[in-house]
Amino acid sequence: MPGEMMNGKVVIVTGAGRGIGAAIALDLAANGANVVVADLNATAAEGVAAAIAQTGGKALAVRVDVSDRASTRQAIEGTVSHFGRLDVMFNNAGISQTCPFLEVTEADFRRIMDINGLGVLIGTQEAARQMIKQGGGGKIINTPSIAGKQGYPLFAHYCASKFAVVALTQAAARALADHRITVNCFAPGVVATELWQQLDREFMDHGLTQKPDQAINEFSQSILLGRVSTPKDLTGSTLFLASSLSDYMTGQTVMIDGGMVLT
Repeated sequence: MPGEMMNGKVVIVTGAGRGIGAAIALDLAANGANVVVADLNATAAEGVAAAIAQTGGKALAVRVDVSDRASTRQAIEGTVSHFGRLDVMFNNAGISQTCPFLEVTEADFRRIMDINGLGVLIGTQEAARQMIKQGGGGKIINTPSIAGKQGYPLFAHYCASKFAVVALTQAAARALADHRITVNCFAPGVVATELWQQLDREFMDHGLTQKPDQAINEFSQSILLGRVSTPKDLTGSTLFLASSLSDYMTGQTVMIDGGMVLT
């Protein structure tokens, strides 16, 4: 029942200082989880943790660079030191960039792959090591997007990184099943967050659109449910993936896109 589904579970959410990650952290805390709000922006992480505490929840803010193994390991060690264990890991942190296909540089590609791809590999490995050490299994949940299922010409390197997230999820699910660790992911579509505000500006900078919100409105025309999503549209599914309700599910990608990509 609401407020108890995650009672006492310890959860790390990376990229939780804003947007989708913040919504996941707040929802899990409202459902009884002890939440570690992890973000490169420590001030943003502290703000979300404070918001959780104000509603009676338990939260810890930590700074983490998901592309750096030592930083990720330190965040997990801090979690275990504070809460005693780790039950669920959300590898949610990620970045994007609008760039025409022929203009993507090696630096662009490496930057996105380091955070979106390598960051998920490191986060999955380090969380799994802790879960194996403590025993009892666990859950790892990754965030690709519709870009993990289709390639888009203005986001080629981003799509490559999100396809990598899906592949890593499937590989990890097979590698970790014997340890009772499930690995799944959820794929948002167009979500009204600060990230899309950034992309909207980049569309205009490239001369692809002429006015604010044109990019997100045009990109959203194929949504069957007829509107752009908000972070709260995702939290029912992320709560399901983090809870015992999804115990017999692993290696899967849940599409939460309003019907943009049908699989």
